[in-house]
Amino acid sequence: MPFPYQITATEGRARTGVLKTARGDIRTPAFMPVGTAATVKAMTVDQVKATGADILLGNTYH
Repeated sequence: MPFPYQITATEGRARTGVLKTARGDIRTPAFMPVGTAATVKAMTVDQVKATGADILLGNTYH
């Protein structure tokens, strides 16, 4: 299933938008904390939420 993308603003060739997924909206450009190499592992849930990130990158290899 495709992920709808809505452009919310542009300036020249730059743009911001919202990527819509079944689990929620992701604002772009996106800050995406990485859940490997102890980057997020050492944080509490509240600390991760405080980053304002809409998505977390996790490696299922581990």
